Amino acid sequence: MQEFIKKFEKNQIKRQMPAIEPGDTVKVYQKIKEGDKERVQFFQGTVIRISGGYGMNGSFTVRKTASGVGVEKIFPFHLPTIVKLEVLKKGSVRRAKLYYLRNLQQKKSKLKEKEMTASELEAMGFDEVKEKEAARLKQEAEDKKKAEAQAAEVAKDAKREGKPEAVKTEEPKKDTKKVEDKKVEDKTKKEEKK
Repeated sequence: MQEFIKKFEKNQIKRQMPAIEPGDTVKVYQKIKEGDKERVQFFQGTVIRISGGYGMNGSFTVRKTASGVGVEKIFPFHLPTIVKLEVLKKGSVRRAKLYYLRNLQQKKSKLKEKEMTASELEAMGFDEVKEKEAARLKQEAEDKKKAEAQAAEVAKDAKREGKPEAVKTEEPKKDTKKVEDKKVEDKTKKEEKK
């Protein structure tokens, strides 16, 4: 039964999320709908826990301090309103749940940072816009292939029926000889003036 559930959940996952861990500083971009308008708002803070793994039921809690008040938000990993997820820093921690940060303030609440290259950090991020652009480009490539296949099929049908193929119109070739003659004339005129 569990295998069936895992297989079903795997098919439901639409996007690949970065492997964030407790202690990481992340920036979560989320769509907010207010009446008729829709905007993107970000929430930046430290991941203090991951609950339920990285699957469909998984979620992560992000904590930040705003005007001296601690604010925590729980985000499901596969929430459709999450547009973008950036990992800004990797934290070096030895616990899975960082609830002790709730009692610390200012400098004491800062975690040690793991050294990472820019390419590693860039690979960690998730961006729905990039995914949509990649999907659009893939769709365009498929459409182009279909159009070429249809054009080839039409040409084959025309050939079988004995009809002449559509004549391709070529651009008129520029007369390079005239251009070269003009250059020679210009050079001779310049030499005469000197």
